Amino acid sequence: MTGSLISLLVAVPLLAAGALTMVSRYTRLTIVVLMSVLVAATAGGVVLVIGAVDGTVVAHSVALWPAGIAIPFVVDMFTALMLTVTALLTTVCCVFAIFTGHAARRFFPTLVLVLTAGVSGALMTADLFNMFVFIEVMLLSAYGLLVMSAPGKADLERIKGARLYVTVNLLASTVFLAGVGFMYGVAGTVNIAELAGLASEDTRVAIAGAVCLFALSIKACVVPVHGWLVRTYPVTSPVVTAIFSALHTKVAIYAIYRIYAVIFEGDARFLWVGLLLFSATMIVGVLGAVGETTMRSILAFHMVSQIGYILLGVALFGPLGLAAGIFYQLHHMIVKASLFLSTGAIEVRYGTGTLGKVKGIAKREPLIAVAFFAAALSLAGVPPFSGFVAKLALIMAAIDAGQVAVVIAAIAVSLITLLSMLKIWSEVFWGKQQPGEEAVAATQGPIKVTSGTVAVAEKRRIGAGMIAPSLFLAALTLALGVGAHGLLSLTQIAAAGLVDTAPYIQAVLGS
Repeated sequence: MTGSLISLLVAVPLLAAGALTMVSRYTRLTIVVLMSVLVAATAGGVVLVIGAVDGTVVAHSVALWPAGIAIPFVVDMFTALMLTVTALLTTVCCVFAIFTGHAARRFFPTLVLVLTAGVSGALMTADLFNMFVFIEVMLLSAYGLLVMSAPGKADLERIKGARLYVTVNLLASTVFLAGVGFMYGVAGTVNIAELAGLASEDTRVAIAGAVCLFALSIKACVVPVHGWLVRTYPVTSPVVTAIFSALHTKVAIYAIYRIYAVIFEGDARFLWVGLLLFSATMIVGVLGAVGETTMRSILAFHMVSQIGYILLGVALFGPLGLAAGIFYQLHHMIVKASLFLSTGAIEVRYGTGTLGKVKGIAKREPLIAVAFFAAALSLAGVPPFSGFVAKLALIMAAIDAGQVAVVIAAIAVSLITLLSMLKIWSEVFWGKQQPGEEAVAATQGPIKVTSGTVAVAEKRRIGAGMIAPSLFLAALTLALGVGAHGLLSLTQIAAAGLVDTAPYIQAVLGS
């Protein structure tokens, strides 16, 4: 794919979203356009990955305006991998939305396409101010999806969750914009390539960069600014939770990797801060999950914990640490989406995600049980799934860096993660109907739970359309674990581009 064509990954979704606003009443047409654009975006990402195998970096200045005016787009292996996986996961989540009826809601396809454009732009841009703009494009569509997740009369928890989500993200965006302004004031540019290495030479640039990284850490849910995620994700609809888990925090993590690698050049003086904060994120996240009583709240806390693992790749800066962190990022996006979709299917069908309210799912819904169990084992790092490879690579990087405390923390958190997954399994999938509980008759819609335990012996099963997305992603994590060499090779190329940023810088400045 040539440089001028990568801008289509932003332009096409935006143009399609604008067109769909005029035909939003035609549900089937909007869904067809949505899925067509998402499949095309996934294919485009695959083409970019293939093109970046030899280390090629593609860059383009939109409309060929001069530097400082044009929006610079650049794609290396790291960007290409992120573009591919984000587009793929959005496609899979939208399949789930189609079969749950969520995609038929007016403007859902439009908002998802705007979100896709924002994600692609934030991943590709080589300019801090434009990164801010594209992140805001993401957030604007996210606010709409949050509102849409609770049509009609929303309950108090959803209102509170939406308010918290909007407030925290607006605050983080304001801090990020302040950091960008500070950066321009002291360096005279916000082009990432032009800022290469300046943070290690100029204390003012380092402080401005630290402000930007702090804002991104809020969006990425790093301890101690993680509480907003665990209070907002569980109260949205299951499909919106799955989409957000695959996109929002991951874009912030990508930006942290990119900024620290280029602007700070992996400065070893500050790595101890990352080791401390990211290890704390791992531990606090997994301990927070212990006392939760719903499937999605447990998974939300585990999401925080796993973000700590991913960001350790930055703190263990080097070819091995970065490759392990990138591999962990891609693995986590797939596995977490699978878990949110499998538990979401149960929640949509049976009307509750509270532990103990629905039991015996494994017997009644064997396929959804297989999907959850496989993804849960992968999340905990059990072989032969991709989670095992991701954690092993990260532990090896920590050992290589002499960080024994990090290794101990990573192993301990993995064990607690496994126990939490077994808690969901025993309370939802492996339980038995208690004597005296009456089975509820099958209905066409979700079953509403008021009290007691819902027996599953006589209920209509979860449809294949809701099972297939999570099952596909569970199979994918198994494939990535068994054939880990292929993805590891790609992440090593991506890591090499972060260690040696010269090709990235030359591509941006040359465009």
